[in-house]
Amino acid sequence: MEEDVMVQERYKVNGMSCASCAARVERTVSQLADVASAQVNLATEYLTVESYRADFDWQTVVDAVTAAGYEAIPKVKNQRQSYQADQGYQEKQSKALKRKVIWAMVFALPLLYLSMGSMLGLPIPNQLSPDIAPMAFALIQLALTVPVMWFGRDFYRRGFRNLLKAHPNMDSLIAVGTGAAFLYGLYAVWAIGQGENHFAHHLYFESVGVIITLILLGKFLELRAKRQTSQAIERLMDLSPKTATVVRRGQAVEIDTEDIRLGDVVRVKPGGIIPVDGRVLIGETAVDESMITGESMPVNKTVGDNVISATINQHGSIDYEATKVGEDTTLSKIIRLVEDAQGSKAPIAALADKISLYFVPMVIGLAVLASAFWYFAKGGDFSFALQIFVSVLVIACPCALGLATPTAIMVGTGKGAEHGILVKSGQALETAHHVDTIVLDKTGTITEGKPQVTDVLAMAPWQERDILALAAACEAGSEHPVARAILSHVATVLPDKSEESRLRVTDFQAVPGQGIIGRYHQAPVAFGNEKLMTEQAVTIDALSQTAQRLAEAGKTPIYLALDQQVIGLIAVADPIKETSREAIAEMKTLGLEVVMLTGDHEATAQAIAEEVGITQVFSQVLPKDKAQIVQDLQAAGRQVAMVGDGINDAPALVQADLGLAIGSGTDVAIESADMVLMRANLQDVLTALKLSQVTLSTIKENLFWAFAYNLLGIPVAMGLLYLFGGPLLDPMLAGLAMSLSSVSVLANALRLKSRKL
Repeated sequence: MEEDVMVQERYKVNGMSCASCAARVERTVSQLADVASAQVNLATEYLTVESYRADFDWQTVVDAVTAAGYEAIPKVKNQRQSYQADQGYQEKQSKALKRKVIWAMVFALPLLYLSMGSMLGLPIPNQLSPDIAPMAFALIQLALTVPVMWFGRDFYRRGFRNLLKAHPNMDSLIAVGTGAAFLYGLYAVWAIGQGENHFAHHLYFESVGVIITLILLGKFLELRAKRQTSQAIERLMDLSPKTATVVRRGQAVEIDTEDIRLGDVVRVKPGGIIPVDGRVLIGETAVDESMITGESMPVNKTVGDNVISATINQHGSIDYEATKVGEDTTLSKIIRLVEDAQGSKAPIAALADKISLYFVPMVIGLAVLASAFWYFAKGGDFSFALQIFVSVLVIACPCALGLATPTAIMVGTGKGAEHGILVKSGQALETAHHVDTIVLDKTGTITEGKPQVTDVLAMAPWQERDILALAAACEAGSEHPVARAILSHVATVLPDKSEESRLRVTDFQAVPGQGIIGRYHQAPVAFGNEKLMTEQAVTIDALSQTAQRLAEAGKTPIYLALDQQVIGLIAVADPIKETSREAIAEMKTLGLEVVMLTGDHEATAQAIAEEVGITQVFSQVLPKDKAQIVQDLQAAGRQVAMVGDGINDAPALVQADLGLAIGSGTDVAIESADMVLMRANLQDVLTALKLSQVTLSTIKENLFWAFAYNLLGIPVAMGLLYLFGGPLLDPMLAGLAMSLSSVSVLANALRLKSRKL
């Protein structure tokens, strides 16, 4: 037996028309054995299925969806091909729907003119007058109505099929309503043939034709609006080049980016876009990584450095080895995160889902009750009762209800991606709105995460450049962050050909947790902390007060001794990001409680905290301690957001109500978080909270209007106003209102694109 793991598959589901369709597919697939979860996004028309079994038979999902009356097509694994397939399908669907709308209008407009013209005083030929030639009047209307019904035949095919399976949907409402009106029209034609000419004024063919035309038009506008909600994915796709140059057998060959294999040598010329992630083999350049990191300054790249897909090579040609291709590239992972978020649901959507399951059967029941009531109340007036029946069924279609949440989430996650915020689920968007406490990791989150030399102090007769040169000679070849900081600083201060740059230290020996010892011109040299100096019998009294002052300022003092005499001191610190102070101040202005966690010593932690304006600090904490602190805050009733970038932050990111990973951090942290901040900027925490606020506000507005429309529209259609002397809702107006409700919900969601964060 295969080991139980969580596996996922996505399907494009064709044939869904409303929220009850989506709920039907979800419920059918969820009932399959070994299915952990099934979620349908009506806006994207994607079904996401998860199973705990690695050997799960995915064909059972396709079969179950087919049995439910829909079509499930497994999603193409290649992202660009999948997106192009979706766009191609939507384009084909849009063109077909446009043709149907145009042809339906060709027949529906003269039908409407003929049926309503005499009532409005418009000229009607005597040969088609309902009073002079009732049979011709009726037959022409019938002839104009049948083609319109043919263009809307999918409503009847799907509607009656689902009705027979006892799972009625929106199509069922349209099919039953217009079908009943059409059958009554046929009866009226027969009655006219029997000499009952007054039936010419009660045909209802125009209701059938105009309702179907308006709903087809509404579907067309809805499809166009839906396509706009996926533009974020399209823009992300466009960041990657379609072709790339690889070096094979010494020859440069242009191939499709999707065909690049692991280990291929990729060549990028100045101005070219990096197609996949990799490591530089030949050449030097500067790369614009702003679309990934948000940093405007180009990043210098040389042999051994990593390059990221979708970034721009500014100057210098490079050859690099492809280390991540296909769905493993940084850009592909970003696109997958956005796709997954767009396909997920916010908890607020559960209410609409539950209502959708029972809504259509309830509406059919109300339509039957209302028409029966009016039939008897009007003394057996079947025509009046039929008008009520059709109006209730048509106006109640729950399209707007099903689109209210997914469209807002799609636009919201797309807008987040444009701002460098990758939202991994709809739940994260909703949770962020409630956060009242922000817990910040120090290193890499508040600070740069890369130590830099801040102070150099030399004892006479030594000079600063001498101290730096000898320290660099001690650290040559070391990969320790402090060593890299010193070597980087020396490279900017001392010319490559200077005498100091050629100093050599021999007999290296690293002393764990203390520093480095060696020999310089046969004299012992030591470079490290106070403990190392004590063990090497070096007196540091002359620099101890300075060292203490530096330590209190959050800096790490490192002593340099030669021949057991202290000759200088170098201070290293992890500098605070330029945006951290302002972001933290704004968080506090908004009433958020800000907490800092760090593994550093208390003095360093307090110094950093004071500098950025944080009063609550936890220092010298282990990874498990971070998660416990978050849990303690939650136990005190706080809604906690954790922001971090390292492996040690992962437990706390998972424990928090909302985990935000810095995009420049580790893969483990990014996988553990609910949102990823690609720009490594604390200002984006505030942007994420604002994004949540405006998205949730849009969802609530959409749900309000969708519910309000049905709550107000159904009683009017049932004749409540007419009962008290008011107007009666015409079925055609009901059809128009139903179509406009869906379009208005989509339009409201698209307003998010223009909102400032």
